[in-house]
Amino acid sequence: MIDYRPMIQLGDYLRLNALRFPDRPCFVRSDGSALTYAETNSRVNRLADALAARGMTRGTRLAILAVDSCEYYEVILASLKLGATYVPLNNRLADGEVATLLERASPKALFVSSRYVDTARRVAPDVPGIDLLVDFDSRELTPYEELLAAGSDVEPAVAIADADIVGLAFTSGTTGLPKGVLQPHGMVKSLLSLQESEYEWLPGEFRYTASPAFHIAGQAMVLGHIKRGYTTLMLPQFDPESTLRWMDRSGGLTGCFMVPTMIRKVLDLPGARAADFSAFRSIIYGGAPMPPTLLHEAMETFGCRFIQAFGAATEGGLQTALSSADHERAVAGEPHLLGSIGRPAAGVELRLVDPDDKDVEIGQVGEIITRSDAVMSGYLEMPEESARSLKDDWFRAGDLAYRDAEGFYYLAGRSKDMIIRGGENIYPVEIETVIADCPGVASVAVVGRPDDYWGETVAAYVTAHEGFTPDPEDIRRRCRERLAKYKVPETIIVVPEMPLNASGKILKRELRRRAATAAAT
Repeated sequence: MIDYRPMIQLGDYLRLNALRFPDRPCFVRSDGSALTYAETNSRVNRLADALAARGMTRGTRLAILAVDSCEYYEVILASLKLGATYVPLNNRLADGEVATLLERASPKALFVSSRYVDTARRVAPDVPGIDLLVDFDSRELTPYEELLAAGSDVEPAVAIADADIVGLAFTSGTTGLPKGVLQPHGMVKSLLSLQESEYEWLPGEFRYTASPAFHIAGQAMVLGHIKRGYTTLMLPQFDPESTLRWMDRSGGLTGCFMVPTMIRKVLDLPGARAADFSAFRSIIYGGAPMPPTLLHEAMETFGCRFIQAFGAATEGGLQTALSSADHERAVAGEPHLLGSIGRPAAGVELRLVDPDDKDVEIGQVGEIITRSDAVMSGYLEMPEESARSLKDDWFRAGDLAYRDAEGFYYLAGRSKDMIIRGGENIYPVEIETVIADCPGVASVAVVGRPDDYWGETVAAYVTAHEGFTPDPEDIRRRCRERLAKYKVPETIIVVPEMPLNASGKILKRELRRRAATAAAT
């Protein structure tokens, strides 16, 4: 029997749209300069040819430590054409963390932007197998443009199977140590199809994703834009002021992806209420729970369609979506829907189960488990973790939720985040939703704090809007009005800012560490 190989591969999308739309911008940089589809395809081919000449072909791992750029995505696209494996590294890691991940990944090449040249020089010599160090925007290592100049504009002829690993992504580690996620060709291709079915994209879009290129959300969005022949705005890092300028009608952007903390930062800008969003079509949001009050404010300000995406994208792809029609229903008189993560995405089978893998009843909290084609192959050199997450062919990320009678799902948190106080299970999201409604609160995260008597008590960390000072007693009073007594935070800490990872997600493990340290003193 012949192994199935896709006739159209991920690397073909750029080539096909270079034929269809050769003069259409593929990437637009922050200064307004652009690379067309034809130019981008030519550059990617030359990069792929230059790498192949150095022995980097199917299965070779290519690591990237950089801010977002056209060049970053050219490396990803060249990897896809060669059948190589791209290894995007979190650009906020310390040298020792980078060295650990490189040792685990065993890449043959490391691409960096100028701010990480020194890191590359410090860590690469101790990592066996790295033959090539390339910098995107300086001449301190092998200059990227010189590498391109050494290659020819020829299409690689590499057959890639759906089981071939195209991405090796290390998890963000918001609840633990990063794991190396093995992402096969079929997974990424299916994830792009899920996006198309749920994100309500329209022809001829010009979009931006604030999720960094080292995260699957950023990669999948940009690859999805390329599959559709869209133009992508390429900013080095998320910047609220720049994002607002491009969202304005004069910027021409038609849509973007942001996590809730990023939306909050844009809304807090003085010019947000005066901008013209009449050409702006949609915001896709996800990555963290969106407080309903923030969502209301965003919908009123931007006046565009909102689509929520939920999933463990790095490992399990898109799982649920809350459509723009669902958001409109919420505004029209069903506000509870704004607290929902939606319904299962097309092509995704989803169950809520108890610890014995039995389906729970409507209204009961259970663990989300899913089956779809957009699921990882497993974790790098971690067979026990892989078996646990892919038990019985169901993917498990540890997310907890309950379902209403209409089939909408509501997140209750992660199993690792659940607080157990005197035998009572407490789900942080429920408390966070109440506190987010309190005057002056900009963001909130609830964690468990060790307690000799109760086992754990509830601790809430909050940040304030500029010019406000949240009153802990007022927050407790509002919690008592809407929550059972045992769920009311015993500790409320106002902090200047939340600890965030590079994707804008709150690092609850850091808050738990702080809470444990405070409890011990």
